[in-house]
This record gives sequence, C-alpha cells and structure tokens, in this order.
Amino acid sequence: MLVNSQPKEESELIQKRPLKEDIFDVLHEKIISGTYKPGDWLRQDDIATQLGVSMTPVREGLDLLVSAGLAERVPYRGVRVREMSTQDVVEAYGLRLVLEAVIAQEAARYITDEQVQDLERMIREMKKHDSLNEMSNERKLSREFHAAIAEASKNGLLIKLYEVVANAFPDWLLYEALFRNPDLLADSTANTLKEHVAVVEALRKRDGNKAAQKSIEHVMDSGKWLEEYLGIPAKLLREKEEQVSSLMKK
Repeated sequence: MLVNSQPKEESELIQKRPLKEDIFDVLHEKIISGTYKPGDWLRQDDIATQLGVSMTPVREGLDLLVSAGLAERVPYRGVRVREMSTQDVVEAYGLRLVLEAVIAQEAARYITDEQVQDLERMIREMKKHDSLNEMSNERKLSREFHAAIAEASKNGLLIKLYEVVANAFPDWLLYEALFRNPDLLADSTANTLKEHVAVVEALRKRDGNKAAQKSIEHVMDSGKWLEEYLGIPAKLLREKEEQVSSLMKK
C-alpha cells in the first residue's frame, strides 16, 4: 500500500502496474530528469519509504535499472546511478554506429510486413509522448523500436550484442539534457521521429544500404548531443564516425 504523501502521478503509476516495473519507471524518470545524478546511491530503504512499498519490489526495480544500463551494482555497497568515462561513451558510440548499420542491412533482408507495421505503430505511439513529463515513456518506446529492428534481423548473436551495446549507450544522459534545455524538446522530438520514419521506409522497401545509411545518420545525431551537452571531444566522435564510414564503403 502506498503512502498518501507521494505526488499524485507517482502514486497513480504504482497502483496501476506491477510494482517492480512501476518502481523502475519512477526511478528511471528521476534519473533522466536529473533528480538522481551519475554516482548517486539508490538506497533501497529510502526508496521503499518514499514510495510506501516493501523492500522486495524495490530491489527488483533496481535490478531492472541495472539490466537497462542506467545503474550499477557495487558489491557490498549497493546500487548507484551509472557513471561513464569519456572512453566508455566513445566506445559505446562507435559500437552502436557499427551495429545499427549491420542490423539495418540484415533486417532489410528478413523483415516481414507485419514487423514493418509494428514499427509504424511504435512511431505513432511515440508521437503521443512528446512532453518533458513523458520522456521516460518516449525513451522506452525508442528502445523497443530499435530492439524490434534487431529482432527483425533474425540473427541471434546480433540481437544479443545489440542489447549489450544499447544498455551501454548513455542515452538517458541525453534525455536529462532536455530537462536542462526544454526549449530543445520540440526540435529533438521532431528530428527523432523523422529519422525513425526514414529507417522504416527503407526497411519497407527492403533497401539494406539505405536502411544502414539512415540508421547511421540517426545515431550520429545523438553524437552531436554527446559533443554539445555531455562535453565529449568532437575529435574522438569523428574518429569513430570515419571508421564506420570506411567500413561501409568497402
């Protein structure tokens, strides 16, 4: 039973869905909004008290955060919001560029009409979540969108690799930047949707090269954010982009 002292939106969220998933959603929103910052400890007892729930679903919710790459479990100390070095971010960026391209090419070969329709449905759903308060939902939908393309590749190893790399990519920090710069939200949302539509259109036509190109452009748009709002050196990002461009030309 939740205590009545919680904000209405958090209380309603917990009441409507399975506890561990709802606790994940509440903590996820606090992370991308900057309430919890990289390195902050997520204390089970504090969270349980704040939400008026027992320790078990809180622990399960924290496990989901760790699985999603937003938090890390430190032996004998607990769970904290994940911190990433510049090298961590650059490596994840480079791998994501490569995998998005390869997955798009493979997906273009094997994707079904039904899977294309599912991707279009996800895009329509993302359009409904374009406010700051719904950034956690938009992020989840975006991750589902990219995971669905990976699934369409029918390549089990690629799917597993993509999950690892997607969890390592610090997109939650980019969403947090939107909370600090709300005037960027409309353009960011519009660009993301436009890029998603372009990828799906290429997949619909079974054009692997075009799908790969549009997927790379989509990730590179995130690269601009990494540079401008997370302070990642442009030189390191461009090096990764050039490496991927060279591979695509071969």
